[in-house]
Amino acid sequence: MLDLNRLPGHAPRNKLGFSLARTAAEVQEAQRIRFKVFAEEMGAKLPSAALGMDIDRFDSFCDHLLVRDNENDKVVGTYRMLPPEQAVNAGGYYSETEFDMTRLVHLRNRMVEVGRSCVHPDYRDGATITQLWSGLADYIGKNGHEYLIGCASISMGDGGHYAASVYDKVHKLHSAPAEYSVFPHCPLPLHALNRNLDVSVPPLIKGYLRLGAYIAGQPAWDPDFNTADLFILLPVSRMNPRYAKHFMRQPS
Repeated sequence: MLDLNRLPGHAPRNKLGFSLARTAAEVQEAQRIRFKVFAEEMGAKLPSAALGMDIDRFDSFCDHLLVRDNENDKVVGTYRMLPPEQAVNAGGYYSETEFDMTRLVHLRNRMVEVGRSCVHPDYRDGATITQLWSGLADYIGKNGHEYLIGCASISMGDGGHYAASVYDKVHKLHSAPAEYSVFPHCPLPLHALNRNLDVSVPPLIKGYLRLGAYIAGQPAWDPDFNTADLFILLPVSRMNPRYAKHFMRQPS
């Protein structure tokens, strides 16, 4: 689940840094901030709620990107990445729990999946987002992944009308070629929703699209998180250099 969509203004922070989690304790730091955002803030129903952490079966196969405030050593943002060799060990990608990805089978050994992205409420500013993008770019570059995939979530707090309107706004210009299409297991009922609202595209999704990502199918409904999830497919070779420089630059 991705929750970089609400970014109220805060003062920039110049003492943030990113790294990959190297210990079980660092992975738990990521799982705690995910719980804070997804369960406490967004109301997600998590089976690991009693532990105060967001834990699922994919975590042990993923690399976990941490953004840390070096002044207080606090983890303030996270992404997790599931590389192709570990997706095999995990029995598939997380996205396959929401989408039929049969048409992407020929890309499997070149795809890295990103997800479970979130930022602490006090750090939702450009500096934190830049660190997350920079860490992700560093990871992709070092590992030579050719395709980035993931589920980008949209709140369904209004029953789904906002999500349906966002989908209608973006899919016509950014739909994937038919051979890259995926199909939701639990589709958002677009026919029953108002798809004509005047909406702003969530910042994270807008960022993916500016980089050159495709929307590869209709949105899926995730009842546990009460979100509509768009399947994002970003061929690294298609990445827009102008926006890649902006979104994935290293902060000075």
